[in-house]
Amino acid sequence: MSTTKVLDKAIATALGAGYSPFAPGTAGALVGLLAVWGADVALRWTNPSLGLGPEILLILIFVTTGLGVWTSNRLEVEWGKDPSRVVIDEVVGMWISLLWVPLEWKYLLIAFFLFRLFDIWKPWHVAKAEQLPGGWGIMMDDVVAGVYSCLVLHLLLYFGV
Repeated sequence: MSTTKVLDKAIATALGAGYSPFAPGTAGALVGLLAVWGADVALRWTNPSLGLGPEILLILIFVTTGLGVWTSNRLEVEWGKDPSRVVIDEVVGMWISLLWVPLEWKYLLIAFFLFRLFDIWKPWHVAKAEQLPGGWGIMMDDVVAGVYSCLVLHLLLYFGV
């Protein structure tokens, strides 16, 4: 197997989470959650006034979305349309859920459950985004689910949850 194929699969499966025999999408979302939490903890450990701010998270979202579209397009040829092993979309959706949210466990868990709810339920706009061609459809349904999750979480924060 070529180095490019190995790299494509590592990115698309979120370093192997997509190979989970049980709920690979949930495993991908969990990788996204742990990555945000771990990065925030690491940054605060080096400098307590730092943390994973929304600016950094937005950059990660845009870069990873681009990589996700690219690798999903390439792997769809081998794995078929919208393969369950591709979970980089869940990572990105989870990150979107956490934009401008305090990175405390309470909110991390609420965001995780909201994101999985919208990703599985697939309300109209989520299902519509999934119809886009190739890697765009694979990535965009989770982007929309992440936006829904983020909006609901901000409403909860506004009302004091």
